Amino acid sequence: QVHFVESGGGLVQAGGSLRLSCAASGSTFKSNAMGWFRQAPGKQRELVAGITSGGITNYVDSVRPRFTISRDNAKNTAYLEMHSLKPEDTAVYYCNAVTGRIDGLEYRPMYNHWGQGTQVTVSS
Repeated sequence: QVHFVESGGGLVQAGGSLRLSCAASGSTFKSNAMGWFRQAPGKQRELVAGITSGGITNYVDSVRPRFTISRDNAKNTAYLEMHSLKPEDTAVYYCNAVTGRIDGLEYRPMYNHWGQGTQVTVSS
């Protein structure tokens, strides 16, 4: 079974930057598209960035062009680099393998289980 461990979150001031990491177990990482999701208090979890197995990326408008998703298949790790952070980016961030289409970011999580997430808090 594949597991995900997210790290790299923290407390930053508005305008700051963070780099999140997602370490995945198992041997299927390089074959799967990956997505970064976030869940703010009282809101549903939302997908904010996706990357195909070949490295094509897409983002929701609210984070473009401030966020960059990338992956290192040799390390079974996906990353989310976040710049110009805003208070509305405050959320717990999660990763998961995804299935669907990169066009329109029409992805859904591949697995029902999630990691512990990493908290990102942006102060104004």
